Amino acid sequence: MSASEVAGLREDIENLYEAVPQLKNVFNIKDKIGEGTFSSVYLGTALLKSGEEEKFALKHLIPTSHPVRIAAELQCLTEAGGQENVMGIKYCLRKNDHVVIIMPYLEHESFLDILNNLTFDEVRDYMFNLLKALRHIHHFGIVHRDIKPSNFLYNRRLKEYALVDFGLAQGTPDTKIELLKVVKSEGQQGSCSLNKAHITGNRVSVPHPSSKPLAPPSASKVPISKPGALSQSQIKAGKDGKEGFVNLSAQRSVFGERNFNIRISAPTDIAIMRPIKQPRMMMDVSSRKLAPRKKVVPLKTASSVAARKSASTCPSNLTCDCYATDRVCSVCLSRRQQVAARAGTPGFRAPEVLTKCPDQTTAIDVWSAGIIFLSLLSGRYPFFKASDDLTALAQIMTILGSRETIRAAKTFGKSVLCSKEAPAQNLRTLCENLRGTNLSGRKSDPMHRPLNSCGPDLQTDNPKKETFVSPQSHEEQDQKMLPPKNTVTGDFKRMRIDMKGWDLVPDEAYHLLGRLLDLNPATRITADEALVHPFFRALSS
Repeated sequence: MSASEVAGLREDIENLYEAVPQLKNVFNIKDKIGEGTFSSVYLGTALLKSGEEEKFALKHLIPTSHPVRIAAELQCLTEAGGQENVMGIKYCLRKNDHVVIIMPYLEHESFLDILNNLTFDEVRDYMFNLLKALRHIHHFGIVHRDIKPSNFLYNRRLKEYALVDFGLAQGTPDTKIELLKVVKSEGQQGSCSLNKAHITGNRVSVPHPSSKPLAPPSASKVPISKPGALSQSQIKAGKDGKEGFVNLSAQRSVFGERNFNIRISAPTDIAIMRPIKQPRMMMDVSSRKLAPRKKVVPLKTASSVAARKSASTCPSNLTCDCYATDRVCSVCLSRRQQVAARAGTPGFRAPEVLTKCPDQTTAIDVWSAGIIFLSLLSGRYPFFKASDDLTALAQIMTILGSRETIRAAKTFGKSVLCSKEAPAQNLRTLCENLRGTNLSGRKSDPMHRPLNSCGPDLQTDNPKKETFVSPQSHEEQDQKMLPPKNTVTGDFKRMRIDMKGWDLVPDEAYHLLGRLLDLNPATRITADEALVHPFFRALSS
């Protein structure tokens, strides 16, 4: 740690002591061990009556956090924490709008540091304990909404686990956490409205991952209006001395039209103006009269105004005429915008979250657990990394298939459009190739069916009698790879030991992965069902 970093840490600690003076009487804050959007976590020690020194994790919530949200997080930790691999709470200190939650400290390793050092048995234990934590909180009607490795602490030496950070949690309709009922209703009203121009009604246009981004539009062609005017520091001269926006970028969407989901460095409440070509005359939906069309549409302003109109503003018998064209028609602008909770970390959001489905259940946590399992089996982290939700959905399609994604989206009321068909990949082949354990050089073939293929060979212990294909045991496959018994060399034996069990991954692992990553949340396996999957047969729940 450099001198400047040490000085910055000391300043942060002093500021925390000043904000919450009670801390100084009890805790000696040593270090900052975590920092996020809504909080910072410090390592502190306290002297017990026995004379021993105990470590604690001190989570300082940012002063702008909503009081109901803070109270809901505390209630989650109090009601569900302290058991089944869920972090508990020791104390809570408050001074004015500063709140510090004191929790037990679990020394843990970085997921990225240990990812490729874990044995296959350790991965099995990791997933088993993660699913135990999810089963526990889901029993309380808690949807965590931000399941990821950094929120599931793992002490490899002690074999201890802890699910943390309920700052984004919401409740199911029958939640036992009373305050989550309030948080859920507020979250539905104040959710983020990213990708407005692409998600209109129930239609979602998804760019194919191979699509190349367009060059930023010419700065000289971007007019600025007074309501959305930027400060001079955000404007620079373009060609011919005209002013334009700084850091504008656009992505190419599936049908070649311009993407109106523009990301800029300016505040999000600024109206963005884009020149678009329109017919000279158009039908005004509200007045039913022909009116001249303005050449410049303030997209954010127009969309926000349209969102406030009643549904009757747009007659149901009018159809959209701007689909796959370079404009937004009045019919689309008059439709009520989709509003749905959109919490979570990019790369771990379920398809129903990416498409802004309003009905989101505990299944979104199970999906995130599946993404973690995918990273563990493939040795790649993060597995998905996208700049926006639609690109993230396109990346999912490249693994699980575009047809499968489109079919699943229909089940929760979404119509997904994709410019190019992407076949579903075989998860075993994909993970083994990425991890480098495909010793047999096998490729996707009829013996290794897609992830959701089912057959009569093996049955689970689940009462639902779920079945899946296991065409050939890995022991039989390995026997084909082995030299004759009398010629097995020491080098080959050492190679098998160094594989740490990754050459003997059973079919049950990839079947469970497929169930966790079921694109349809209604048929996605639950945490309770996953714990009785044959993959965990040797473990007790």
